[in-house]
Amino acid sequence: MTSRPETSGKLPLTDLADMKRRRERIVMVTAYDYPSGSLADAAGVDIVLVGDSAAMTVLGYESTVPASMDEMVMLTRAAVRGAKRPLVVADMPFGSFQVSDEEAVRSAVRFVKEAGADAVKVEGAGPTVSRVLALVGAGIPVMGHIGLTPQSATMLGGFRAQGRTSARARQLLEDARTLEQAGCFSLVLEAVPAAVAARITEDLTIPTIGIGSGRDCDGQVLVYHDLLGLYQGKKPRFVKRYAELATEIRDAIERYAADVRSGAFPGDEHTYSIPDEELAAFLSGSKAESETEA
Repeated sequence: MTSRPETSGKLPLTDLADMKRRRERIVMVTAYDYPSGSLADAAGVDIVLVGDSAAMTVLGYESTVPASMDEMVMLTRAAVRGAKRPLVVADMPFGSFQVSDEEAVRSAVRFVKEAGADAVKVEGAGPTVSRVLALVGAGIPVMGHIGLTPQSATMLGGFRAQGRTSARARQLLEDARTLEQAGCFSLVLEAVPAAVAARITEDLTIPTIGIGSGRDCDGQVLVYHDLLGLYQGKKPRFVKRYAELATEIRDAIERYAADVRSGAFPGDEHTYSIPDEELAAFLSGSKAESETEA
């Protein structure tokens, strides 16, 4: 197992482009609270993404769309407390940037000022390019996201790979170039054919972070709950499970429940004692009080 060398302080944003030039793989993982942010930090990841996937994995919604700014700010603030060294990128939820450049800047400022995020991520190209220009102009670093964009999955025909025709692949390459020119410091490629993602990665000077887009991207990202086996929903094809923690957690809770019902928990080792003389004084005093009240 390899990890980045220990360094003091926050990973500089400019290090990501240097890592691309050195062909050093970038590791990104999602996190949504203090414990997951702390564990990602301890594991030595480079970027923590507070993804709007939290809508499904943490908040119990059916899709990412219902996640609100207030919910995302709260989750980002908690993750930032745990993730001291990695860059923390906050996912702009649906409705927080689509309306106008001004609304996009206002939302992003909340992530930076209220939650302590280092950067924000926005989905799509086209009209989103204007938002990227506005955000970068306001001094807020932006990570782009093209390919399968969950917030607009319905328009894309559902949760399926993108760029599987020559025309769509060319459009993705053009979108990537446009987002780089607009000022994005990196770009997520989701569910893009590996050969197309490799061509886009070669073309750009900013790093690409792949999710279901092959090994030739400059880095990879997975959802915390997917890689740990915590999320019980349908597993995407590109997910590799490194643990099955949901099963272990359920089994532990079942054993706890059985111990409580049988009286096996708590045991003597889980309780606190009181000196005999103090107990005797307490019992005699409480008995006298009860008799007086009676």
